Amino acid sequence: MPKAEETILEIDLKALEHNLNHLKSRIPQQTKFLAVVKAFAYGSDACEIANHLQHLNVDYFAVAYTNEGVALRNAGITKPILVLHPQTVSFSTLIEHQLEPNLYSPKILEEFIEVASRLNYSNYPVHVKFNTGLNRLGFSESQVNYLAETLKATSVIKLTSIFSHLAASEDLNERDFTLNQINTFKRIAEILTEAISFKPMMHMCNTSGILNYPEAHFDMVRSGIGLYGYGNSEKENRNLKPISTLKTVISQIHHIQPGESVGYNRAFISETPVKTATLPLGHADGIGRPYGNGKGYVIINGKKAPIVGNVCMDMIMVNITNIDCKEGDEAILFDAQNTAEDLAETARTISYELLTAVSQRVKRVFLK
Repeated sequence: MPKAEETILEIDLKALEHNLNHLKSRIPQQTKFLAVVKAFAYGSDACEIANHLQHLNVDYFAVAYTNEGVALRNAGITKPILVLHPQTVSFSTLIEHQLEPNLYSPKILEEFIEVASRLNYSNYPVHVKFNTGLNRLGFSESQVNYLAETLKATSVIKLTSIFSHLAASEDLNERDFTLNQINTFKRIAEILTEAISFKPMMHMCNTSGILNYPEAHFDMVRSGIGLYGYGNSEKENRNLKPISTLKTVISQIHHIQPGESVGYNRAFISETPVKTATLPLGHADGIGRPYGNGKGYVIINGKKAPIVGNVCMDMIMVNITNIDCKEGDEAILFDAQNTAEDLAETARTISYELLTAVSQRVKRVFLK
């Protein structure tokens, strides 16, 4: 990998392909694979990632919001795109770009039918989500009959799939809860299928569901974090390769004397002689304030350099007292060995938050 000369996010597309192949090896051959590329493909680059995955023949994509799906269409993505959290105001745009909405409540269902009807559509592909325990979005089991009657009364939309979302699939201590979710979803699917006289596609598994609950693979699975190299457990992480490396360079080195302070609010005051390095990235680049004052670190020449004082908007300072380095040397925030999961733990958060926080002003470099 090339040595950094500025702050960059390297994205290894071969690692992405490895992760896809591993996840697909864990599901039946006939089960479809949906790649979740919301939130700028978990902080990498949604258009580049989706185009590579489309080349690798994934079956579906999912985004959170309509504008994310529009960006994919404009980038040449032709595969079906599920919009997980569409808003009424964006329905016309969604339809214009042939995106497929998740209709998760009576209000959203009825309003989408109204808009699609006004635009003279018939059999427009839609997906319906059921709430089986996450309590975030979705129809309840008690609304199945209402849903069936509404679907039978219109030809404007066509139900492509029904799905739900596991709440704790990565936590095997919650296995009973997860199995109850799966059984609830199967029961809902059976009732709805009988009521509408056809069987839509079913999907429920996220990354941890793929790995831990093969009985719930159904017709399709959805993976987000697994594609980007994280399996939500130490065991599964060994089978996956983090695709992103966030690295930067040392801009300047300072020699701090006892009693001198570093950074805003004098959050760090040295008690002994300390050598610090200033790096060109900060909370505007995704390294939030919680990482300051010794909680986070960077890797310089194979050694950990703790963050000193408060994280600034565009810079962080790190302690390099015991590290042999010079201005212009590379500093790694996270990579395949020192992972985003490891760094996130120092701020008592998760890899998802750190990855998706990487600002779009950070230059992306793709390793193909």
